[in-house]
Amino acid sequence: MIFSLITNLEHLDIILASTSPRRFELLDSTGLKFKVIPSGFDESKIIIKNPEEYVKEAALQKGLEVAKNHPGHLVISADTIVVLDRQILGKPNHEDHAIEMLKQLSGKKHTVLTAFGLFLLRFDKQVVETVSTDVTMQFLSDELIEAYVNTGEPLDKAGAYAIQGQGAMLIEKINGSYSNVVGFPLAEFFQTLDNFLKGLKIKH
Repeated sequence: MIFSLITNLEHLDIILASTSPRRFELLDSTGLKFKVIPSGFDESKIIIKNPEEYVKEAALQKGLEVAKNHPGHLVISADTIVVLDRQILGKPNHEDHAIEMLKQLSGKKHTVLTAFGLFLLRFDKQVVETVSTDVTMQFLSDELIEAYVNTGEPLDKAGAYAIQGQGAMLIEKINGSYSNVVGFPLAEFFQTLDNFLKGLKIKH
């Protein structure tokens, strides 16, 4: 895998179509060189109820919006959602909303779904893949929930918690990719990227 990635990536300009600091940090930690160009796609336009289809559509549209303006660049997009009993839990709108979400998740297993997209429109190539991780939350007292929400950490996180932060103390166990719960499944991404680039004759 490493050989084909190195051979092709050194000839590519890469764009991350996301403002998520978690995704930036995860990708940056791998040594990948990229710039950030946020997608302006409005996710409220998506009316799909099925969680898997919703998250794939969000990643697709986010990536396409940036890729159409940069067809010669490798564009990476992503979207992450938390799903409980087939219900999508997004980012809380305010502190009371975060408290409500955490009470819903308390003592239960939920699923974190991330869809990531790869786009290289100069070669008419695009792919969107989805990765799923099951997360079991501890039983949370009202006092613990309130204390956690008061830290401010949950307010910009899908499902109202951050597994890479203080929210780790709320988690009983996970089954699957840890980086997926943070916001980007690194192992699955690089495997898909390797397959995506195979056979391409990429030169500036």
